[in-house]
Amino acid sequence: MIEQFATVVATEGATALVEARRQSACGGCETSAGCATTVLAGLFGNRPARIRVNNPIHAHAGDRVVVGLDESALPRASFLLYILPLIALFGGGLLSEWLAARLALTVTEPLAILGGLLGLSAGLLLVRRRAGRTARGNRNRFRAVILRRADALPVSIGNIQTGG
Repeated sequence: MIEQFATVVATEGATALVEARRQSACGGCETSAGCATTVLAGLFGNRPARIRVNNPIHAHAGDRVVVGLDESALPRASFLLYILPLIALFGGGLLSEWLAARLALTVTEPLAILGGLLGLSAGLLLVRRRAGRTARGNRNRFRAVILRRADALPVSIGNIQTGG
């Protein structure tokens, strides 16, 4: 389970709108002061992200909570967001170049570029459509869930031996 701290902004039925600060994957790195990734993250601001999550613990507005997302949803979402448009880009370019060769056109390169851009656009539209359908369908495996209140974090005491 991927976990993140967040603050509940509003609740509506079995869901809640939470606000979380975006974190860079290298935020704790020793070289973050001279890292280009840190500089780029600073340029785009540190706006909090607002997302709708399932609220099984009935948290209220203002509560500090821990939000979790199942790791198995991450590879599929990554494929849809990154790989699918890339495949569509190359597919559109190759298809238009093949068509230009079949039609015996002399100007194939601009057509390949245009076909690639059309393929990329189609791939991005497909991703947007799939994301909208997933959000409307309320598929729980892709929706984050409030796991617990942040002030109710489990405490590990270590190896305590009781008398015997």
